[in-house]
Amino acid sequence: MRPATPSVIEPPEAIATLETENAAKGSLLAFGNGRSYGDSCQNMSGVIVDMRAMDRILSFDPQTGIIEAESGALLRDIIAHAAPFGFFPAVVPGTQYVTLGGAIANDIHGKNHHRRGTFGCHVESFVLLRSDGRRHVCSASRNGALFRATIGGMGLTGLMLSASIRLMRVPSLDIIEKATPFRDLREFFDIAAQADTANEYAVAWIDQLSAGGRGILLTGNHAESGARTTTRSGGRLSVPIQPPFTVLNHPFLRVFNSAYQWKKCREKNVRHTGYRSFFFPLDKVRNWNRLYGPKGLFQHQSVMPPEGASGVVEALLATARRSGQGSFLTVLKRFGAVKSPGLLSFPRAGYTLTLDFPNRGEKTLSLLRLLDRIAIDAGGAVNPYKDARMEANVFAASFPNWRQLDVCRDPAFMSDFWRRTAGSLRPNNENSMQAAE
Repeated sequence: MRPATPSVIEPPEAIATLETENAAKGSLLAFGNGRSYGDSCQNMSGVIVDMRAMDRILSFDPQTGIIEAESGALLRDIIAHAAPFGFFPAVVPGTQYVTLGGAIANDIHGKNHHRRGTFGCHVESFVLLRSDGRRHVCSASRNGALFRATIGGMGLTGLMLSASIRLMRVPSLDIIEKATPFRDLREFFDIAAQADTANEYAVAWIDQLSAGGRGILLTGNHAESGARTTTRSGGRLSVPIQPPFTVLNHPFLRVFNSAYQWKKCREKNVRHTGYRSFFFPLDKVRNWNRLYGPKGLFQHQSVMPPEGASGVVEALLATARRSGQGSFLTVLKRFGAVKSPGLLSFPRAGYTLTLDFPNRGEKTLSLLRLLDRIAIDAGGAVNPYKDARMEANVFAASFPNWRQLDVCRDPAFMSDFWRRTAGSLRPNNENSMQAAE
């Protein structure tokens, strides 16, 4: 993560500029709630449009579970609105404080990709305002190219004003969680596919410092009885100050990993828990990112094909260990074969590994480049939505169809990520702005 202080405008100003066709090239980028780890939501050479004021729920059909909201609405508010009727988002990320527009722009995934795919798989339609001054209603059957480019398109196709999504029916918000310890990666891969078949949700925590890759597989399903309403409560804990250095060093990580393993093994193997604890544990700690120190963190997430995935994951973890840099939060999960409609969707059939590192400058950047190479050489990809330093060739190898998005990109919209990666890959800096419908 890097400090950024871009110019900020409110939606009415951006809408007026677009409707009068006065937006300059590369001058705009929509901004959600600032939960992205990279620079795909930054535009230091232009302005960002703070969409959080556009947060109204516009309609909800309790029969179908289709909800329409302005793009700045938080998933927290969508959950609260739909829960009393027995509905929940089909896909949620690790925090409920993301906007609807951000969830679509990043085509987020969750713990149930093996069953539900990405967030984009559940988008019915959205309204996109472009620099031609027009509002484009986009769906799978209407303005289809724009629809596909916008899902996972990192906000580059225009200003999303509102969207309709399909929620899934659930018996309650609560989760029946099961914790299954595994001794090493081999044991995880032996049980991963079966766990996905039997459960709605599945994700593994890995002790990155252990040589064998020990960890805990957490699976879950919605409880048949439990909470049907939500309460708005902030984090119970907080990191009140910014420490002058990262506290997430090797001694801390060894103690934390041992304590976490002990805690999960001591708890009941199966327990009834609230949805916040299961899906959004970090939301309980305000300003948790301060623990990484004043230079912040880098997150590396890669996906690799199922064939040979065990060896690739082992190589990634071993490379991090050899570098002397520990990952505070190391997550491993299996992606299913459900294909997203998005052009640049990151998830694909296989396994994905996520590692978080305190930013130690060039030492960390060198490690991340090594991790990139391992993933790409295995036929995998690196997640652009959580990136602030990916080289252009890694992006191109991860997403060989990136040019299709560039064709649909609105020339008034630009991000630091796109400028850094695709901008150096294009033969020139012009955008063709083809309709591509």
